[in-house]
Amino acid sequence: MAKVGMIGAGSWGIALTVLLHNNGHDITVWSALKDEIDMLRREHEHKDKLPGVKLADDIVFTTELADAVNGKDILVLAVPSSFTRATAHSMRDYVSDGQIIVNVAKGIEEATLMTLSQVIEDEIPQADVAVLSGPSHAEEVGKCIPTTIVVGAGTKRTAEYIQTIFMSDVFRVYTSPDVLGIELGAALKNVVALAAGIADGLGYGDNTKAALITRGITEIARLGMEMGGKFETFCGLSGIGDLIVTCASMHSRNRRAGILIGQGKTMEEAMAEVKMVVEGVFSAKAAMRLAEKYGVELPIIEQVNEILFDGKPAAAAVRDLMIRDKKIEIAHDEEWGEC
Repeated sequence: MAKVGMIGAGSWGIALTVLLHNNGHDITVWSALKDEIDMLRREHEHKDKLPGVKLADDIVFTTELADAVNGKDILVLAVPSSFTRATAHSMRDYVSDGQIIVNVAKGIEEATLMTLSQVIEDEIPQADVAVLSGPSHAEEVGKCIPTTIVVGAGTKRTAEYIQTIFMSDVFRVYTSPDVLGIELGAALKNVVALAAGIADGLGYGDNTKAALITRGITEIARLGMEMGGKFETFCGLSGIGDLIVTCASMHSRNRRAGILIGQGKTMEEAMAEVKMVVEGVFSAKAAMRLAEKYGVELPIIEQVNEILFDGKPAAAAVRDLMIRDKKIEIAHDEEWGEC
């Protein structure tokens, strides 16, 4: 049995709490929100974020960060990406040398263009930072529906330890050394999911969705490989796997927000109606800055930015994607030879 500190009590944090408790671990859940902790202590259920998923009576809930960090074998950082740096900064003085922190949020910090694991390492240099990502809706994990995911870490030993902590008969965990590729796939797929939702909101069909998914993973891999990620990662769970589930499911807050935008709502109105953090909005600008830095074309992500931040009509953005200059699908055309 491991002692686990769950830092964040949103839907994903609560779902992972259920999983880890079922695996026999001792869980302490932290939230900065007193009302949220009071509700969890009283109801043993997150009525707002994950209704219907009951939490065991022996799970501890606290607003004291020290209680959730001190003496824990592993810390799971499950706050929204926009709060990752501030939360990590608050944790710093409590984290011991080599203490494992598993980041499960998805995003890129706009101000620095750091991945979230890099942000955590920047704030807590003494920590052993890893990431857990893949196609994994909290609503399904909380109900013990079979799910497969990947853990990335700097050492094989850390990756395999985390794999052992999380793995069960309903939660299969693979390991990978490609932390950067895992995080880039996780963050950028949320932007493409906004595009898929926008297409749904416009009333387009399966053909359009398939095009966005396949060309979207091409954009993600193009940028990710230029930055040092591995091609196999973008073909795997945290790449095409996470992209498919995020673009296709109504559990996806990014897709739901995109649908509302496609129906004519503003970004702010869509985020308010979804009532959850829409990570793709925060990653969209960062993705374009990375594209400029590395000299990579991201036409879908570029159009999402124009819709979100420049007020471009969604239908016009789709048309501009369709009438772009002619392209070849594969990288090279040598097989045709000379005509």
